[in-house]
Amino acid sequence: MYPEYLVAPMRQELTDAGFQELKSVEEVDSAIPSEGTVFVVVNSVCGCAAANARPAARFAVENGKKPSKLVTVFAGMEKDAVDKARDYMLPYPPSSPAMALFKDGKLVHMIERHMIEGRPAQMIADNLIAAFDEYC
Repeated sequence: MYPEYLVAPMRQELTDAGFQELKSVEEVDSAIPSEGTVFVVVNSVCGCAAANARPAARFAVENGKKPSKLVTVFAGMEKDAVDKARDYMLPYPPSSPAMALFKDGKLVHMIERHMIEGRPAQMIADNLIAAFDEYC
């Protein structure tokens, strides 16, 4: 677990963009398997989250079409909530950062860490926007 003062600005990057933080198993179970589209960002303290994942997520949700719900869990912080979110992302292995799009409770699009590392935020955002255009 990281000190809260360290992760607070990283959380705020997404909450300022309209993401709801999920900090409990109950909140995850209420958000992800719901009707409509849900975009989940597994946030992280790593450099690729700061340089690539969070900027990509923020840019993508400014798209004309976007998911009904925007939610985030923070790896290394609320372990139970993160583990539960990752259960919904199976068969993909745990990774952070990561991004998942669900439609009516089913996983329809996944971006794992290896697809984030070393790629520009705009490229990741374009991938997300294409998924939003298809499923939202």
